[in-house]
Amino acid sequence: MARRNGGFIGQDGLDAPDPPTGVTPTAGNAQVSVAFTAPSDVGTSAITGFVVQVSTDDTAYSAGSNTGTSSPIVVSSLTNDTAATAKVWAINAYGTSAPSGASASFTPVLPTPRAIIHVTTTGSSPANQTLEYVDMGTSGDSSDFGDLTQSREGTGGGASTTRGIFSSGSFAYSGSMYNVIDYVTILSTGNATDFGDMSVSRTYGDGLSNNTRAIFGGGATNANKSTKSNVIDYVTIANTGNATDFGDLSAAKADVAAAASTTRGVFIGGDTGSAINVIEYITIASVGNTTDFGDHAATLRFGSACASNVRLVCHGYRANASSNALDYITIANTGNTTDFGDLTKTCYGTGATSNHILGIFNGGASTDSKSMDKITIASTGNAADFGDLSIVAKAKPTSISSKHGGIAA
Repeated sequence: MARRNGGFIGQDGLDAPDPPTGVTPTAGNAQVSVAFTAPSDVGTSAITGFVVQVSTDDTAYSAGSNTGTSSPIVVSSLTNDTAATAKVWAINAYGTSAPSGASASFTPVLPTPRAIIHVTTTGSSPANQTLEYVDMGTSGDSSDFGDLTQSREGTGGGASTTRGIFSSGSFAYSGSMYNVIDYVTILSTGNATDFGDMSVSRTYGDGLSNNTRAIFGGGATNANKSTKSNVIDYVTIANTGNATDFGDLSAAKADVAAAASTTRGVFIGGDTGSAINVIEYITIASVGNTTDFGDHAATLRFGSACASNVRLVCHGYRANASSNALDYITIANTGNTTDFGDLTKTCYGTGATSNHILGIFNGGASTDSKSMDKITIASTGNAADFGDLSIVAKAKPTSISSKHGGIAA
């Protein structure tokens, strides 16, 4: 029997329980789930709870703690990529046990970054609710995630580490226009939930984000794209509600490409009635109109872009033709694009996202609309095969991820 004072002050240590045993940690994202076996000798009163404490130096158990009435107990707000151990104490009416033995070492880590893709099918009336996902630690084919709340094409996207946002869109080329914003929890699977509404119903604009805000710019205000918008809206990703006006693009346009670093968002090209090569930028944490960044090497529409914190890489319908060419800019600077390399196929209307290191371009109008390519953003060079989408994604698929250029590494 324990019959001793433990790690906490009790009323009568002689009647405290024995310590728990079999302490087993399972690390997660900034947390650990600690399983244990309750002592068979509970002292002279029933156990009323347990305390778990975490140490990063195996001496001071002060890095995090939590209480509970049974195993397992989750300790949150830990530091990712920092090794730690855990101990458990049992409590009854008379006191607290001695500590358990220290657990094996564990290290909380961010989960493998995940990309979610709104796949728009081919045909005379393209639209779809389907969401696919890939885990970006390794190459591979996509899997079903769930559905948006409405079938549509031309959505915009943005994401934090936990939540993905899909906005607006239209049903086919002459159908309904939508201002709806949906959200999903990225590391789960399931159907999207209503988030709020955009200020304008539009299709084929684009979105960008940091870990706090998702920002959507441009787009056509009717499904056949004959009228266009210069409006930029934003939402706070962690909240739900309607979008707020951010400012304006330099011109009303659709088929624009966008991506971001943690501080700056960039819009590239687009269609104002004809294709343009304009690059413009915003400061994400503020509001206001765009500022000129430079020029793309050619006119660009039906574009897509992905980014690290440093570099943005883009693709699209280049000089009014399908292309395999990739171009890049350094986001913190201003200036014109530089050649990056080539995709494995000639196409346009791809989707794109990244995990800081790896960029993925998926779908697009080509003979192989299901394929996904990958690049290493920090270097230049040609793309390689990543895998395939499970369904054809000929019109531009909206792509978001839990660790893109707008989220700190």
